[in-house]
Amino acid sequence: MEETKENKIIEGVIWKQLLLFFFPIMIGTFFQQLYNTIDAVVVGQFAGKEALSSVGGSSAQIINLVVGFFTGLSAGASVIISQFFGAKDEEGLKKALHSAYAFSIVGGILCGILGVLFAKPLLTIMNTPQELMAQSTLYVRVYFSGLIFIFVYNMGSAILRAIGDSKRPLYYLMICSVINIALDLLLVLGFHLGVAGVAIATLISQAVSAVMVTAALMYRTPGLKLIPAEIRFHREEFSTMLRIGLPTGIQSSMYSISNMIVQTVLNNFGVDTMAAWAVFGKIDSLFWMVNGAFGIAITTFVGQNCGAGKWDRVKKGVHVCLGMALVTALAFSAVFLSEGSLLFRIFTQDKGVIMIGLRMVAVISPTYFLFVFIEILSGALRAEGHVLVTTVMTLSGICLLRILWVTLIVPNGTLEEIVACYPVTWAICALGMILYYGYKQRKIFAQQKLKTAP
Repeated sequence: MEETKENKIIEGVIWKQLLLFFFPIMIGTFFQQLYNTIDAVVVGQFAGKEALSSVGGSSAQIINLVVGFFTGLSAGASVIISQFFGAKDEEGLKKALHSAYAFSIVGGILCGILGVLFAKPLLTIMNTPQELMAQSTLYVRVYFSGLIFIFVYNMGSAILRAIGDSKRPLYYLMICSVINIALDLLLVLGFHLGVAGVAIATLISQAVSAVMVTAALMYRTPGLKLIPAEIRFHREEFSTMLRIGLPTGIQSSMYSISNMIVQTVLNNFGVDTMAAWAVFGKIDSLFWMVNGAFGIAITTFVGQNCGAGKWDRVKKGVHVCLGMALVTALAFSAVFLSEGSLLFRIFTQDKGVIMIGLRMVAVISPTYFLFVFIEILSGALRAEGHVLVTTVMTLSGICLLRILWVTLIVPNGTLEEIVACYPVTWAICALGMILYYGYKQRKIFAQQKLKTAP
């Protein structure tokens, strides 16, 4: 590793470094979201609301469950790599890199096989309407056939971001998004493949992104070199990855499971509601894209400064990041509430679907600011290695309560009562996260004062 190169994440102006790291992540996440969003736009406008529901309904929830779980696990690799990088531990960095890649390859193959085999049973459990079953099953199976590419790309990009390189993952996603859009139009409009066309387009473009990020780690990343022959599990580093990443992965999967249960309830309202929920998910993802980018930025920032022992920067960085994320959350709420109808018309011209979607927007969008505290504070705690309590808090405060809400509290509720489970659970978990973060930081800083006392 180059000793003379300044690491600005642990040296530079805090707000500037957060923004310099945040914007490439945000734009990159935007292009990653563009994969499925363009799929939804193309099938919604040219193949009908049934195809739109097949791409964005129950099938999307199943995909989010598996991909979200692995992304959470990859956070463990991101944290220890950022700490090794901040501490300039070359041997630890090398072992962590190759363990992470072994995990993404094995995980991608195994989860891909399971997804193909169990696609139809899962869709059946979720009350997917019979008229959507064939297309939804096809979409899920094609998507899972290329899951190894998605896992490899997500792991590779997480590794690059962990060492402060958020630009190259952005460039790769921009290229692959263009490929995806071109293939969507070609396969849906040119060859009339419908749902199968958008699934194949996504698979091919994800494969390209996986190849590019792997090549970058093999040949063009100073301080890191991926050597295919050395890809294997190193017990200590892999155990640490799992210790940090597994709670996050479980947390992410529980989010998805609770969302799947909400989706199952909403499926009973019919195809129009399913289509509206699918479109709302794409619009809603714009906020999660930005909020998630702030979460990744603060995790990397705290991880590297923690590794370097710069605790004052950790504290200031979290406060600055919270402020920026809150401002953007309030801005998204205002835009969605005022321009919701226009946003829905990008995906569908069906007036019934649009009216149902606007009812969802009115309940959920005003409360985005609540989740900012959950995202930023849990990201900072994760980077410090404290994940167990935040995971339990999230599982009980959001996931379990959300399930209880739709199954016991409002089992036969209206649309508004069902989707109200989101703001209610965010509020409860945000309060718990604020209290726990404050307690944990006071404890950490007290320990640091004892260490530095004369």
